[in-house]
Amino acid sequence: MVIRIIRIAQEMFLTILIVFASLMGLIILHEFGHFILAKIFGVKVEEFGIGYPPRLIGKRFGETLYSLNLLPFGAFVRIQGEIGKTDDKRSFSSQSVSKRILIVLGGVLSFWVISAILFSIVFTLGTRMAIEDTENFNLVSPKVQIAQIAPNSPAQIAGLEPGDAIEEFKIPYKAEPSGFRQNSKFKIERVKELQELTEKYKGQEITLTIKKGKEILDVTLVPRVSPPEGEGPMGVALVRTAIKSYPWWKSPWQGILATINMTGAIIQGYGRAIKNVISGGPSGVQMMGPVGVFHLFWQVSQLGVNYFLQFLGMIAIYFAIFNILPIPALDGGKLLFLGIEAIRKKPVSEKIEQNVTTAFFALLIALMILVTIKDISRLF
Repeated sequence: MVIRIIRIAQEMFLTILIVFASLMGLIILHEFGHFILAKIFGVKVEEFGIGYPPRLIGKRFGETLYSLNLLPFGAFVRIQGEIGKTDDKRSFSSQSVSKRILIVLGGVLSFWVISAILFSIVFTLGTRMAIEDTENFNLVSPKVQIAQIAPNSPAQIAGLEPGDAIEEFKIPYKAEPSGFRQNSKFKIERVKELQELTEKYKGQEITLTIKKGKEILDVTLVPRVSPPEGEGPMGVALVRTAIKSYPWWKSPWQGILATINMTGAIIQGYGRAIKNVISGGPSGVQMMGPVGVFHLFWQVSQLGVNYFLQFLGMIAIYFAIFNILPIPALDGGKLLFLGIEAIRKKPVSEKIEQNVTTAFFALLIALMILVTIKDISRLF
């Protein structure tokens, strides 16, 4: 028992290190996006730092100081004239609005580039992908999986989660010694089969045999007779998947397509959530802080390297979308001020921009603390 606990603790510690390094990698490459665009346009980059000060070591190459700092919670690039205007022709503030916009966008675009690269690697190695219900040729490990779960639905109450694979549909009948009617176990191989069975037996107690990671278990629930519009009796969105791989020369294009499709799906999801909030319904979106993200990484890491890389690619897209929002303290906020400058033909007051940015930064920190507390209470 003690050995098992030690082994689990070691696995968790290793996973935390890998997740931490992965997220740090995303942030470093994000800052590198700003860095490389600034260098391309000849803007003076004073420092590129990994971690936050105090500085541990630093080495100057050319005009730029490359530093490793004590606090390992991110990275930064210090560009001359980005904070505080200067008359130097190579400063950020002396550049045209279009160049400054591109330098700011460099960080955001880097997230999408990272995502496309990660998805390309995944497609080369082979990954589980959505396939048509009618597809039959040369399939490896086809299965029906849960893609999304509606809040307060029978599926959520029963403990089902996105990613769970549904292998069997059973109709219990307690009068039988076996606990099930004869011919009451249906192997699920297509989404349509599960939908038809759920519709046929809605309002009755059913049992689903699911595969959750490496674990196989039975889950009992009662599909709703009159579910909310668009949710279905169980409250799940289903997808049929199978393992597919591509030759290395085709994988980059597939990675780009996957990044575009995933970006569109996330934006549509947020759009539906905003529409539901405006109409007075539940948003269906659950905010998550660092603790919640680490927990998801832990779950995905149990499924294998491909799933981990795929999830990391998805996180990169979430970072890109969040970072481009027109919120001061984010790159999108900087783009907002630059857009106002382009329209007004003169920049926003530096003092006003700094005050607004500081205020929103404090709000984001407060929100992160609240979400983290909620994550901890939900998990423990």
